[in-house]
Amino acid sequence: MAGTAPSEPKEQLAERLRAVVAEALSEPQASVRNLRRLTGGASRETWAFDAVFADGAERPLILRRDPPSAVRGAGAMSREATAIEAAARAGVPVPKVIARGEDPDALEAPFIVMDLVEGETVPRRILRDDAYADIRPRLAERCGEILAQVHAIPPGEVEGLETPDSLGQLRGALDFFEESSPALELGMRWLERNRPEPESAVVVHGDFRNGNLMVGDDGIRAVLDWELVRLGDPMEDLGYLCARCWRFGVVDRPVGGFGDYADLFRGYEKVSGQRVDPELVRWWELFSSLWWGVGCMVQASRHLSGDVRSVELAAIGRRVWEQEYDVLLYLDAGEGG
Repeated sequence: MAGTAPSEPKEQLAERLRAVVAEALSEPQASVRNLRRLTGGASRETWAFDAVFADGAERPLILRRDPPSAVRGAGAMSREATAIEAAARAGVPVPKVIARGEDPDALEAPFIVMDLVEGETVPRRILRDDAYADIRPRLAERCGEILAQVHAIPPGEVEGLETPDSLGQLRGALDFFEESSPALELGMRWLERNRPEPESAVVVHGDFRNGNLMVGDDGIRAVLDWELVRLGDPMEDLGYLCARCWRFGVVDRPVGGFGDYADLFRGYEKVSGQRVDPELVRWWELFSSLWWGVGCMVQASRHLSGDVRSVELAAIGRRVWEQEYDVLLYLDAGEGG
């Protein structure tokens, strides 16, 4: 699991970063200290470091980049950076983007450099630690408010956003595997039979959940990980946030393990001025559980095929059965019955 590529020692990455930061901040004497790889993230690297300036001032920063050996669609990282900047203009709490680049000569892979936002992202700590006890009851409504701001981002401010056929893509991904999952197939067929009429497409985050929110004792400080940003149904983001897989064991609190539907919907309706359709949210909730089940299969296949040998990917693969269980619970409870 991973550090830098063997051809790129940490010292070399630090020097490359120094040049990027020096140019971006017009600080030719800037240096980079305390560079370290952060844990988490199965698809992109995250590094923390301090930019140190000639007067001794320090600025904590974050580097997100594709693994140097990864194959990505052209412009994906720049699109993510542009989405973060557009989100900031819409009032969404996000880190400030300092630099971005697609040229591999800069950091050997597409990248974004951002200000570090202090706080907690580990869901089990957010849901259980006393430090967040006072803020937990307000997180669900705040999530609704923030999602309404995300969906108000003018699509034209983020070039290259796709409008995927999410259900068609999910069907194709599920059919790719020779070993069938009867539970996921059952959920898939229900989704296909009950597919809602398409809503007007808006900018959706695509991965808005507990774990991608930077939380402090004062609330949500930043929305992270915009790599799945796209155009889609606004209720997709709400349903995704409520999926059982993102409740981290607190299953009686459907919104991220910390709140209730009514709080989420109230926050969303207050800011957006639009009514939330609970049935549509529940359709996307079931979709999201099935999507993550297939995603776990995909991650495991990367390890099992030998393409990427990773204990983390293998462990994610073992979670397929959890999503199968969740799908059956939805169907049995009437959300799919």
